[in-house]
Parts: sequence; C-alpha cells; structure tokens
Amino acid sequence: MAALATTHQNLLLFTPKLTPSKPKLKPKRTQTKLSIQTITTSPQASFTDQFVLQLADSLEDSLPSSSSSSSPVPIQKLRDCSSETLLSTQWPSRKDEAFRFTDTSFIRNSDIKPISNPPPKSQPFLDVSRDTQFTSFDFCDGFFVDSPHDSSNLPDGVYVGSLLKLSSERVLKRVSEFLGDFQWGDLFWSINGLGAPDVMVVYVPEGCRIENPIYLKYISFEGGDEGSKKLPLSNPRVFVLVEKGGEVGIVEEFVGNEGSQCYWTNSVLEVVVGEGGKVKHSYVQKQSLNAAHIKWTSVRQESTSAYELVEVSTGGKLSRHNVHVRQVGADTVTELTTFHLCAGDQTQDLHSRIVLDHPRGYSQQLHKCIVGHPSGQAVFDGNVKVNRYAQQTDAGQLTRSLILEPRATVNVKPNLQIIADDVKCSHGAAISDLEDSQLFYFQARGIDLETARKALVFSFGAEVIDKLPYSFVQKQVKDHVKELLQSTRKG
Repeated sequence: MAALATTHQNLLLFTPKLTPSKPKLKPKRTQTKLSIQTITTSPQASFTDQFVLQLADSLEDSLPSSSSSSSPVPIQKLRDCSSETLLSTQWPSRKDEAFRFTDTSFIRNSDIKPISNPPPKSQPFLDVSRDTQFTSFDFCDGFFVDSPHDSSNLPDGVYVGSLLKLSSERVLKRVSEFLGDFQWGDLFWSINGLGAPDVMVVYVPEGCRIENPIYLKYISFEGGDEGSKKLPLSNPRVFVLVEKGGEVGIVEEFVGNEGSQCYWTNSVLEVVVGEGGKVKHSYVQKQSLNAAHIKWTSVRQESTSAYELVEVSTGGKLSRHNVHVRQVGADTVTELTTFHLCAGDQTQDLHSRIVLDHPRGYSQQLHKCIVGHPSGQAVFDGNVKVNRYAQQTDAGQLTRSLILEPRATVNVKPNLQIIADDVKCSHGAAISDLEDSQLFYFQARGIDLETARKALVFSFGAEVIDKLPYSFVQKQVKDHVKELLQSTRKG
C-alpha cells in the first residue's frame, strides 16, 4: 500500500504539467504498473505452510549422514524435487476436494518424529506369514534390511536390493529414467521422497520370468503408547522395473510389532512395466488400529503389458491408499481388486485413478468394503479417464459397500470420464446392509440368523480375498478377517 500511495502522490504532482507533448507521462505510467505488480505478487509467500516446513526440516535431519553425503544421482534428484515441492505445499484439509471425506488432523495434531535409525539387529523379526518358497525381504521402521542370502535363488540379471549399493551402471541409468517421474503426487508423496533413507530396487531384465513372488514385509517396531501424542514416522520406498517381456509377483505386507502402538507409515511403490511385461501385486495392510497408514502406488504400463492389484486393508486408525495407473501403450490390461474392512473407529480410504491414452486398453476395478463399527468410515474415490485416442477401450468400475451399524459412514465417488467415442464402459455403486431376502433364504433351510449373518458378511469380502494369487497369503488373510469380524460382533 505504501508503494501505491507514493505513486499516487507522484501522479498528482505531475498532473498540472500535462501538455499535448506529454514528455514525462509515459515513464510515470510505467512506474505505476511496476508498483502494482510488486504488490500483487508479494503475498505468494503466504502459501508456505510452517508446519510442513518444520516437518521437512526434521526429515532432512533424520537422514543418515552417509546416505545424504554420497547418495546416487536418482536419490539426490528425488530428494531435491520433493524438498522444492514441500516449500509450496500446504497440509491438506477438508476444504481440499481430494480430502473432503478424509480427516488428517489426527496426524497433524500428533508429535511427529521421523525415525532416524533402524532398530537393533537383535530385535526379533515377526516370522508369521513367511513361506519358504517366497524370496523375502524386510523393512524395519522404513529401513531396508539387506539380506544377501535372500537373493541367491533369483535368476541371472535380476537385482533386488538397495539403490545405495547398486553397482550396475546400466541398471542405475534405467532406474534414473523413471524414479520419481510422477507429476500427480500429493504432500505425502513428497514427504516420502524427502524422508526415504534408501530405495529398494526390484529389477527384472528383458524376457525374464521370476517363478516365485518377491515378498516384502514392512514391520513397524517403534511407536507411541495408546493415547499418547508420539507418532514415529517411517518412509519406506520401493521401485519395480520390469523390462520387455518380464514377469514378477510382488507381495507387500504391512504389520506392527504391537497391536495398539501409535506410528505413521508413509509408503511409496513405483512400478514400471515394459512392453509385454506382467506384474501381479498383492497388498495386505494390517497395522495397528492406532496407526496412520498412507500409501502411494504409481504404475506405468507400456503396450501389451498387464498389471493386477489385489488389496486387503484392515488396519490403521487412518488408512489411505492412492493408486495411479497410466496406460502409455496399446492393448494394455489393468485390474484393480480391493477389499477394506473397518472393524473399529477407523477410516479406510481408497483414491484411484486410471488413465487410458491408447487403443484397445482394458481396465476392470472392483472395490468392496465392510463398515462394522458405529464410528467407522469408508471412502472410495475412483476415476477412470478414457482419452480421445483410447478407442475400443473396455473399462468397468464397481464399488459395493456393506454397512453393519446404523451410524457407520460410507462416501463413494465413482467417476468415469470418456472423451473417445468407440468404447465399452460401465460403472456402478451400491451401499446397503444385508438384505432380508438373503437371510430368509438361509433361515428357510434351517440355518439360524446369527450363522447366516456370519456367512454372508464373510463371503462379501471373500470374493476379493480369493483373488489373491498365492494360497498361503489367502489362508493368512482369511483367518485374520474372520478374527476381526468376530471381535466386531462381540463389540
């Protein structure tokens, strides 16, 4: 305002001297414009969120000194880009469309402490859900635990390990082409990019087919007591690159050391599937009911490739999965199948986006959730975008929700955007309790009401669980879901 006042007074001083020649009027108009422009651009600094800046500083301080001083180019580039993004990104609120139904104040109001060191090696690992046929790798509080013996049975040319220890210049160059190359990430994507102590790389060379899946187990050891403000933060990150004609199965399992601890797992998985490649991705999330679990899955698919995701999420006080799939070639197949269960005071949130840009693309999405607690909430925001050149696309989307308590909440937003004109697309949504006709069918055959409800509720989620491609994982998840449903009925 001071600049405007000074300029205004100067203009008044010059007004009596205006003549037809106007020798000095033009410079004064230029000065006025510059003064106004300076004032309108200065408030940009107000977009900075001090809370986010403090969190960014603590993330940088938590990085190991060896990691920050001699990091490979891809990691340093990722951190620099994420740090720059955080300078202009605010913490999400309910006013933001992407978080309209998801309250993140639970995280913001906590005492967030990025975990700077992995747990001691003497810490016992959780060996449940481990099959001898699986090639297994562990993350402890976001730190990748390097186990050379786990890579011994992998085919030649396959690399599974730390990016910091990657010695192949050829593979490092390929990873550099794609790592962090994603423009739709949000605040949590950038927090992981800045705070990840390392990146685990899964590299499958051209034409290589890995018979047994690669099992990634994320274990949260450090945590605050139930009801405390302490919220340790871990940022595990995995990058999967499957070259032309390669095939691999990825199993991710997220668990906690104690069932009631408070912690925040902020995970990112990037997947690049080359021409004709196939990736089967299983994702099981069963962390503490007092934890925060935020996950990003970014997938890039080239022509004739296939990506299949089967997800079962039951843990976390706040659990959100952001899935973004880009089909960058023709004849590409994408299948997303997810099941969320709210057995307590929880929010289970799935935000998905599938972008089809080329002809003859195929995508199918099935999302199912059960809310069995009065304070439970489920959120589904699914977007399928069929662009102009994605002719002869076949895309389908269906979300079904089962509400078992009167005060439970489900918010769904299926979204199908079609610009192409030669397509076969459909979407649908349903929210209900168990139907009386279904219960009557059981009772008419001599089955009591309680048994009928148990069978119907479990079978609702079993449709997704049965799609898990590995029998061992299926059994483990079914037992876990049955236990949670049993505790819900007792409550």
